[in-house]
Amino acid sequence: MKKGILIVLLSALVGGLTAYAVVKNTDTSEKMTVVTSDGAQYRTVNLSLSDYPDFTYAAESAVDAVVYVKVVAKDLVARVPDSIFDFFFGYGGAPQEREKVGSGSGVIIRPDGYIVTNNHVVEGATEIQVTLNNNKTFDAKLIGTDPATDVAIIKIDAEGLPVIPFGDSDKLRLGEWVLAIGSPYDLRSTITAGIVSAKGRSMPNYKGEFKIESFIQTDAAVNPGNSGGALVDKKGNLVGVNTAIISQTGSYAGYSFAIPSNMVKKVAEDLIDFGSVKRAVLGITMTPLTDEIVEDLKLSSFDGVYITEVLKGSAADQAGVKTGDVLIAVDSVKVRNASSVQEAVNNYRPGDKAELTVIRDGKEKVLNVEFKSTMVANGSVDEDGALAFYGAKLKEADREKLDRLGLDRGVEITEVGPGKIMDAGVSEGFVILYVNDQPVSKPQDVMNIARKSKRAVYIEGVTSYGKPSYFGFGVE
Repeated sequence: MKKGILIVLLSALVGGLTAYAVVKNTDTSEKMTVVTSDGAQYRTVNLSLSDYPDFTYAAESAVDAVVYVKVVAKDLVARVPDSIFDFFFGYGGAPQEREKVGSGSGVIIRPDGYIVTNNHVVEGATEIQVTLNNNKTFDAKLIGTDPATDVAIIKIDAEGLPVIPFGDSDKLRLGEWVLAIGSPYDLRSTITAGIVSAKGRSMPNYKGEFKIESFIQTDAAVNPGNSGGALVDKKGNLVGVNTAIISQTGSYAGYSFAIPSNMVKKVAEDLIDFGSVKRAVLGITMTPLTDEIVEDLKLSSFDGVYITEVLKGSAADQAGVKTGDVLIAVDSVKVRNASSVQEAVNNYRPGDKAELTVIRDGKEKVLNVEFKSTMVANGSVDEDGALAFYGAKLKEADREKLDRLGLDRGVEITEVGPGKIMDAGVSEGFVILYVNDQPVSKPQDVMNIARKSKRAVYIEGVTSYGKPSYFGFGVE
């Protein structure tokens, strides 16, 4: 009897000690509670402080390298008629210049004053001012722009500036925390947090302009003035440059977009080192994979793009790519859609070589490609009669446009694609009047003069709104 009681007491003692040890070694700051309400059970979790993301290091280390950018631009506006006769008979005179002031953000990427921002922030600027986080203000000069990616580089005369190191945007994961830093509504050095909502996003292109888009989508609050600011990860690395929002009101509505840092880095290096972007072109037309394509080709996934056309003489054509191939990788980078193909190709320069992995006849095939700078050869004419000229398309300017600009002749640039014209920062609608000091009236005039040039082509003309302008490029 006494022995039985002793065993019971020892068991109780051991059980109590075990329970105490379990409770002692359990993090009491994280407790799970089951709440019952109206017959349903809900689980709530109390997290410890260590389980919450800490953004203090990233914010404090990056904020000093994000700057406020103020721009002054001039625009032509119709002159207000001076009298009722001017109104009815059109004697209002030439358009008048109007000064516009805008603002945005920028990111210092080199300690000697190089700053990356958006092209749309500085486009058309006649004056650019940069204010650092310590309130020092500098005049800035424009180094170069790339409308296709909406990236621009400006520079201030300063040394020893704080910088944000580039991170690898390809390694960003969905749901990963990021910070947006900029100056929305002139609120300097504003920091907001969000997560990576999606990758490889593109946006509708209503103007038909050539764009290279593979945006990082986040839900970090971004508003007007954030453009050109930094998107950083929890380590304080630059993983993107904020550029756009989707909103019906013009203000933040939960959807913001950033240019991936890998794309920004390559474009920035080209603009700083060469003054223009050395853009590789593959020369294909592609479409997303559909149920029908996947079923017909017996593909195992929807990753990749279906090639509907290979442009004759392009890099893809010379590599052996064929219509009907499914492109699934560029070197070791897997491509899932058209945006990811553009992003991958944009990391190369003309003359670079890579391996393309395609699926043909149910088998993977590796093709060696050497990238070019343009899709088609100069001098070729498309179905609309436009002549290809260093990545752009030329047509004789119509009489209506010539009359509006007060010209009697000219050759219009109707489309700008990858090539020397785009690298020179020329926009569609530019009217060419002279090539190497010789007047031109037809696209073939431009081509003939350029072909005789041994070193460079110098072009004079007017922009789409009548402002005299000029540009040049080498033809080596």
